[in-house]
Amino acid sequence: MTRQTRLDRARWRCRRGMKELDVLLERFAARALDRLDDHELDALERLLGEPDQDIHAWLVSEPGSPPPPEMRGIVALVRSHALRRG
Repeated sequence: MTRQTRLDRARWRCRRGMKELDVLLERFAARALDRLDDHELDALERLLGEPDQDIHAWLVSEPGSPPPPEMRGIVALVRSHALRRG
């Protein structure tokens, strides 16, 4: 699969069934998706395979819901872009 196909799929998968999560992930996709390296894109694909409720909890840092160690880097990256104003 080409890199562009992977990016297109990831962009599409950022559309979720939970409006609050859609806003965060689509904001991240618009700001940073095309700049991810292959390792970060791999991590994002794994993140997008997780349940919506878990992703949302990790992105908004709900108490008692830390991301698993293997997801911490991509969660921090998504959060830094998705929660930034402007």
